[in-house]
Amino acid sequence: MAHASLERLRDAHARMKVQLQRVIVGQDQVIDQLLLGIVTRGHCLLVGVPGLAKTLLISSLAKTLDLSFNRIQFTPDLMPGDITGTDLLQIDPATNERHFRFAPGPVFANVVLADEINRTPPKTQAALLESMMESQVTVGGRRHPLPNPFFVLATQNPIEQEGTYPLPEAQLDRFMFMVKVDYPTLDEEREILRRTTGGVTQEPERVLGPEELLEIQRVVRQIPVADHVLDYVLALTRGTRVGSDAPLAFLREWVTWGAGPRASQFLVLAAKARAALVGRDHASVEDVQAIAKPVLRHRIVTNYTAQKEGMTADVIIERMLKEVDPSGAVGAGLPGVRGAR
Repeated sequence: MAHASLERLRDAHARMKVQLQRVIVGQDQVIDQLLLGIVTRGHCLLVGVPGLAKTLLISSLAKTLDLSFNRIQFTPDLMPGDITGTDLLQIDPATNERHFRFAPGPVFANVVLADEINRTPPKTQAALLESMMESQVTVGGRRHPLPNPFFVLATQNPIEQEGTYPLPEAQLDRFMFMVKVDYPTLDEEREILRRTTGGVTQEPERVLGPEELLEIQRVVRQIPVADHVLDYVLALTRGTRVGSDAPLAFLREWVTWGAGPRASQFLVLAAKARAALVGRDHASVEDVQAIAKPVLRHRIVTNYTAQKEGMTADVIIERMLKEVDPSGAVGAGLPGVRGAR
C-alpha cells in the first residue's frame, strides 16, 4: 500500500479529532471508536445515560465530514414509515390520473442519528435493518437506494431505565461497535461548565468530503492481515460459542450465546483501521486486542449465573484476552490458551 495514502489517512484522523474536541470535552476513546467505525463503513451504538453529549458528538462528526445529517427521535408511537418514508397518492390536475409518489423519510441521509433507539417498540426498530445491511429501503415493493456513504449512529439509554425496549440480538449484531459513554472526570466536567455556560460557542470545521471519505474506506480495506492474526480473531470469536467445536471452557458456566461470523469480520476491519490510523501498513494482534471490547460486548449473551456473579461481557472479554495465546497453535492452526481453561 502506498505510504502517501496512509499519511493522508492519519493526517485526516488527527484533524478530525481536533475539530471534534472543539465542541466535545474528553471522551477520547469514544471519538476514536466512532472514527474507526466511519472509516470501515460500520454502524455504531452509543450507550450511556442522558446528558453525555452523544447527540452533539454525532452531529459534529457529520459536519467535519461534510455529510448530510438527519436525527430521528425514537419514541413509543414512532411508526416504520416515519423512518423509511411512504408512498403518497397524487392526482394529476390536468388528466385527473392517480399515481403514487415516494416521499423519502429521514433515513435518506449520509449520517442518521437514531436517538434513544431503545425507546421505540421492536416493529419500528426493525425498520432500520434493511437500510443498515443493504443501504436501501423497500417501500411498496420498490427499492430505493440510500446515499453513499451511509451510517447509522444510534444512541441508547441503559436498558434498566423505565420505558425502554432492549434491542434484539439480531439487530445488535448489525452494529459494528457498542461504544460505552461514561461520565466525564471532574476536570472535564469543570471544562464543560466553562464552555457551555458562556456566550461563545464553537463549531467544528469541515475536514473531509464524501468522496475523500470513500477513498479512505477503500484504502483501509487494502491493509494486509497476516494469517496468525486471522487465527487469533477466530480463536476469540469461536471461543465464545459454547456449543461449537472450539469453545473456551471457562465460558460454559457464564455464556448462553456467543459471537457469530460478523464479529470476526468486524474485528479484522477494525484492526485494519486502527493500524492505519497509527501509521502502520499491517494489522497486528495488538490492534485486535485494542478493539475487542466494543466489537464483542454486545455479541456475548450471558446467563443468570454470570449476572449473579457480576460477570459482565467486558469482564469476560478481558479474561479471554489474557487466556487466548496468539503465539500458540492448537488444532487447525488456532491459537492456544494460556494455562488451564
